[in-house]
Amino acid sequence: MKRFPFLSTTLLVLIFFFCFALPSFYTGSAYELSPNAILLPPSFEHLLGTDRLGRDLLARLMVGGQVSLMIGILSALISSIVGLMIGISAGFFQKSVDKLIIVVIDLFLTFPTFFLLLALISYMNASVWVLVFIISITGWMGMARMIRSESFAISNAPFIKILKLSNVNTFKIIFKYFAPLLAPIFFISFTFGVSGAILAESGLSFLGIGITPPQMSWGVIISEGKEVIDIAWWLSFFPGFLIFLVTFSLINLSDYLQSKSNEKDVLNDV
Repeated sequence: MKRFPFLSTTLLVLIFFFCFALPSFYTGSAYELSPNAILLPPSFEHLLGTDRLGRDLLARLMVGGQVSLMIGILSALISSIVGLMIGISAGFFQKSVDKLIIVVIDLFLTFPTFFLLLALISYMNASVWVLVFIISITGWMGMARMIRSESFAISNAPFIKILKLSNVNTFKIIFKYFAPLLAPIFFISFTFGVSGAILAESGLSFLGIGITPPQMSWGVIISEGKEVIDIAWWLSFFPGFLIFLVTFSLINLSDYLQSKSNEKDVLNDV
């Protein structure tokens, strides 16, 4: 039995505290320009150094983290819900509905996700909500395929067949019986989705087609630091390290949830 990932959970709690609570107590400004403090290395005055405009990097990481985490959570939540609904529809109704959904999923999977993101973002002015929308509509396919597979198994269960023959309301069957059984898969997909969405936003912002100044995210901060990485390593290292910690922690938590789900399935089979 896999142990609960206390380290990963603690890291996530600390990062959320760092981004959403600590700015209320920190006196540094993420936007204040200081010509006399350009590209200063980490010190007691600026704990993580400053950028090319003399702005405090620690304060910028806090504010940028709020944007990155919000995009990651909202994108993963929306794509997971969409995938859940589509997957349940395919498994519950089957036949022609399932065939149509499979065609749509395969059509989306035909295009590499990141290039699809690039194609979509090139036609829109990037903002938080635009990125949430674009990442959401390119990230639901995996969830839909997993839920579809499980929904077929649930639909073939004797008690579900009896409920269908008894003309029990479809929504009641789905929300009362399907949703609880599929909850573990939903949470696994959601945690994976958050890390994937944060990486996608960071990649787009790094390429200069994601979040645009004066808004900031961890990807934007990395992008700003790439031109001076030889003399100011801290500008790219610290946001990159935070992205690594969040991604590592979420994947570790997803692995734990998946192992618990598999253990539950084995016990049910026994």
